[in-house]
Amino acid sequence: QVQLVESGGGLVQPGGSLRLSCAASGIRLDYWAINWFRQAPGKEREGVSCISSSDGSTHYADSVKGRFTISRDNAKNTVYLQMNSLKPEDTAVYYCAANYWDCGSSWYSNYYGMDYRGKGTLVTVSS
Repeated sequence: QVQLVESGGGLVQPGGSLRLSCAASGIRLDYWAINWFRQAPGKEREGVSCISSSDGSTHYADSVKGRFTISRDNAKNTVYLQMNSLKPEDTAVYYCAANYWDCGSSWYSNYYGMDYRGKGTLVTVSS
């Protein structure tokens, strides 16, 4: 059985940092692109970042470029999302999701097209 489990969420002050983890079981992340999505209260889910399997290429939403960094540790079968300079508008439930091999051209809007999805972790940015 395949599971993606997110962790690392919590309450942080504006300007602070958090690192989210997406740990996989049942699949080897070497062969899977991992996407991060988020959904804020009352808003639609949006793509945040994606990392491909073939070449490790990364993609980011404009709203997080320069602040967030996605990375993978295949030995630990885990993908990370380092979030710096957090803003109140980053408050959301963050989900990781996997699709085979590479990020598609529409990765940011393809949440329901993912092969596997986690249950999410809540990030709250507030003073």
